[in-house]
Amino acid sequence: MSAAEAGPIAPAPKQLDAARLLASFEPHQAVLLAVSGGPDSTALMLLAARWRAARTDGPRLYAATIDHGLRAEARAEAQAVAALAGTLGIPHAILDWAGIKPAQGLQEAARDARYELLAGHARAIGADAIATAHTLDDQAETVLFRLMRGSGIAGLAGIPTERPLGELALLRPLLGAPKAALIAYCREAGVAFIEDPSNRNPRFARARLRKLLPLLAAEGLDAEALARVASRMARADAALEAASDTAAATIYLIPPSDTLVRLDKAALIALPDEIALRLLGRAIARTAREGPAELGKLEALLAWLQASAGTPGAARTLAGALVRVEAKAVSVRAAPPRRAPLSSL
Repeated sequence: MSAAEAGPIAPAPKQLDAARLLASFEPHQAVLLAVSGGPDSTALMLLAARWRAARTDGPRLYAATIDHGLRAEARAEAQAVAALAGTLGIPHAILDWAGIKPAQGLQEAARDARYELLAGHARAIGADAIATAHTLDDQAETVLFRLMRGSGIAGLAGIPTERPLGELALLRPLLGAPKAALIAYCREAGVAFIEDPSNRNPRFARARLRKLLPLLAAEGLDAEALARVASRMARADAALEAASDTAAATIYLIPPSDTLVRLDKAALIALPDEIALRLLGRAIARTAREGPAELGKLEALLAWLQASAGTPGAARTLAGALVRVEAKAVSVRAAPPRRAPLSSL
């Protein structure tokens, strides 16, 4: 049922106070809503439409749905979202993920494609922000997933409420809202939503984790408790980043560049491990081109540096960076290209 057929959009419950949840929309000229048609993003579109209709000014709203081309039903579902957006007065676009899909890492590749398509469309329509419908439950799953993978403090901080996406802002206004409240809101408004079967497919780790959440909640580790862990980790991460900034102001032997970072060896070794790890990670990310170094490998690199600090000339590579011990410095630069393997005759 569409919003028009259902009549006026039902007022949101206290858990879904639009003025509070959508406050991050205020500074922006136009916000692109990512709407899959599931209950979370459908509720986001309903809330945003009601919030904007009650105002005399504010950002323009747009919506977009990604057709990943993975299910036969996806096109009809995207068209249903377009119809609902039309009843709400929100311009809508269907964006296609074209090309060959990977056999491994499908969900990660689909996520990357989503953000690329959304960012491209946002630029095309003049939107300066994209809003996704990640919920309190998504935050809890993320903390568990990263804990399972052995993430550090930054990883356990979970999903940020806002982060840059190139020149755009990526907003997650519903991170404090439980999924159950969003489902109830859609039902009270008489608006149908889609349930993606991949959310229950045990092929995917997140789907398996979802089955654990009720068991953990029974022991007191519910979504709100996991979200508190994320909030506290985010607070600690911000403090450690500030401490790293302070250390960075004194540890560089020359101004760092994208081709070379030289760190004072004695000062680096004397730092608390967490701060030294962050400075090494920054140096590698700046000079190399293979993305951020994995935490475990970064920890192994720091342990090697601490053990070999008195061995000038010792060197290792990590994430496309060459890290070398010098007499008074640790230098980090891009590693030379790997030799191509000789083809067999």
